[in-house]
Amino acid sequence: MKPGNFLKINKKGRIKMLKNIPAIISPGLLKALMEMGHGDEIVIADGNYPAESTGNKVIRADGLGIPELLKAILQFFPLDTYADINVIYMDTGNDEIPSIWNKYQEILKKSKENFNIGKLERFKFYERASQSYCVVASSEPALYANIILKKGVVK
Repeated sequence: MKPGNFLKINKKGRIKMLKNIPAIISPGLLKALMEMGHGDEIVIADGNYPAESTGNKVIRADGLGIPELLKAILQFFPLDTYADINVIYMDTGNDEIPSIWNKYQEILKKSKENFNIGKLERFKFYERASQSYCVVASSEPALYANIILKKGVVK
């Protein structure tokens, strides 16, 4: 497609038709974020997560890690401040705290969203995730990197 008056080519050679949308937010992901309502949940899954077998809508984010996706998503995504817990990690089953969780907390703090983190045992996480609006399947290599975000309202 040749660029016209309505198109712009960015520095990476990609065609952009909207302003200020991070390039890692695919059209499918942007559509899902827009369709979600208050209380809906989105799973951002690591590379080991059984995304395709959950029965949910799966949005591929191959080649991307969860921290970069989380940072981009939180630019648009309000967390549910009415819920006791609006961010959920998959528990490791022991006292181990994956280092990626520290990255998530840094990103959440910088987003200026009010967040309350909870953890769910792996199979309870799968059950909760099966009720989510969609699963974003990343290539994140870290173990126990899966995260659920509960959508709030735009104030």
